[in-house]
Amino acid sequence: MSNRTLASVVADYGQSAKGKLSNPAIQGEPEDQLRTPLHDLFKDLAELCGFKRDQIEPVGETSLASLKTRPDYAITVRKALVGVVEVKQPGKGADPRSYKGHDKEQWLRLQSLPNLLYTDGNAFSLWRNGDIQGQVVVLNGDIATAGKSLSAPQDLVALFDSFLRWEPIPPRTVPELARTTARLCRLLRDEVTEQLEAGSEALTGLAKDWRLLLFPEANNEQFADGYAQAVTFGLLMARARGITLGNDLDRVGRELSKSQSLIGAALKVLTDDASNEKALKTSINTLTRVLDVVNWYAISKGQPDAWLYFYGDFLEVYDNALRKQTGSYYTPPEVVGPMVRLVDEVVREHFGQQAGLAAPTVTLNDPAAGTGTYILQILRHIAANVAAEQGEGAVGPAIKAAIDRLTAFEMQLGPFAVAQLRIHAELIDLIGDVAHQPMPMYVADTLSNPWHDSGYAPQIVAAIAEQRKLANELKRKRRINVVVGNPPYKEKAMGRGGWVEDVLQAGGLTPTAEDITRTKTRAILEDWIPPKDWGAGAHAKHLRNLYIYFWRWATWKVLSKGNRARTTTPASCASSPLPGS
Repeated sequence: MSNRTLASVVADYGQSAKGKLSNPAIQGEPEDQLRTPLHDLFKDLAELCGFKRDQIEPVGETSLASLKTRPDYAITVRKALVGVVEVKQPGKGADPRSYKGHDKEQWLRLQSLPNLLYTDGNAFSLWRNGDIQGQVVVLNGDIATAGKSLSAPQDLVALFDSFLRWEPIPPRTVPELARTTARLCRLLRDEVTEQLEAGSEALTGLAKDWRLLLFPEANNEQFADGYAQAVTFGLLMARARGITLGNDLDRVGRELSKSQSLIGAALKVLTDDASNEKALKTSINTLTRVLDVVNWYAISKGQPDAWLYFYGDFLEVYDNALRKQTGSYYTPPEVVGPMVRLVDEVVREHFGQQAGLAAPTVTLNDPAAGTGTYILQILRHIAANVAAEQGEGAVGPAIKAAIDRLTAFEMQLGPFAVAQLRIHAELIDLIGDVAHQPMPMYVADTLSNPWHDSGYAPQIVAAIAEQRKLANELKRKRRINVVVGNPPYKEKAMGRGGWVEDVLQAGGLTPTAEDITRTKTRAILEDWIPPKDWGAGAHAKHLRNLYIYFWRWATWKVLSKGNRARTTTPASCASSPLPGS
């Protein structure tokens, strides 16, 4: 352990800084000249705080003034990231709340970090999640001229000791985890956006493939948002499965890919190209450090619906405007439960399926699954009914049999990942393990053309392409006879229905004449619009849609003949006379 004092450490720092800042032969910005003096100061102060010199490593980043998400130093203690340091031009101060222009924009991004040190060489301040810790510590003298006479208050050691001893605190509640995750996901999104603007070759190519395979109309900001959420929730999913993160995201991606292809692929894309991981190192390194301490079961223990509002809480911090834009407000269990019971009763009483939703002939889809509340409630309802009617021993086989018959689509990667997390936890609770075959849930646009696959996909995004392919195959071939859910409502949605609304988008491959004949002459949506002579208002239209669902059920029963599962097309329902019409 060093016998040096704070006075000697700061005096050496002052002399080194003065030499750098006053040398006319040195080129570059003043803050760049502080790199070597600050590197040595960090090491010296660490020794004063009781650390061994070789335990601390200030990892300097390449100076790129245009990057707003890249601090100047990442500080590791015993090779584990503890925080980052942002260096400003001498005289600018260390309180980022007073900054303007570029520096202010940078602060608005970096304030998401849980342990951030600001300095202009003369002053130092510590920030956690945007909140200052203590006060700004100012040195006595000017580093440009003071030299050996530079001194510092003892508060400087206390500030560095707090900075170096930071440890991520495990979130204790679901809302706390949502807020923590949202701040870091926002930083990752900003970092991805910035790298795209800077022309990062790897990320630009990935964004192009991502749009081709999943969301053709997505711009750079929307890609950055989707990808950041996929990575963030992928890390959360890994923790839910007991996978440690550490510094090996490639391993995490491989483990997740075994059962969660899209989320695992998002992580593997990050690690398969080293330049991607390097470009996003500020947010990725912090995310893995913070989320690695998450104890999933301790947070949700005894709270079966603890994760219901997780994504809503997440969006409030991450991007509340996005929540309003996407209609991300989720139906509470108090509403979902009665709806599921009603459907189960209809299946039993009107269509002769005594097992209700547990019947092997029932194939169900939630077209806008959100965070999976309807699917969860259906699983619980099946389990409760089977237990009451056949005994607890029959629950496991019934749930396992139901898994492949319950399908869902969701366009947003965030809620999709949350749904998978919730269903994973529910299946463990209901049957004691997780089925080898994952439930057919896909990130997909329910309204997109099921005959439009994108063809060849580069290996790096093959798993993402497979997601779309499987979703389209399900839409083409699976006969769905129950649709349950609560899609986002938008009154003025004309033009947003894709293939369902526009017959011109209904082309593509035609597997059978029966499947495609009607789309050559009319769009599917036409079967769901009341005739003009009805004079139906908006609410009447909604009621008619509900009525058509039940009428399709009646048609299905008539055609099934002895419970042989078959559904009719919307056209056959529309061509049949509706009672009272």
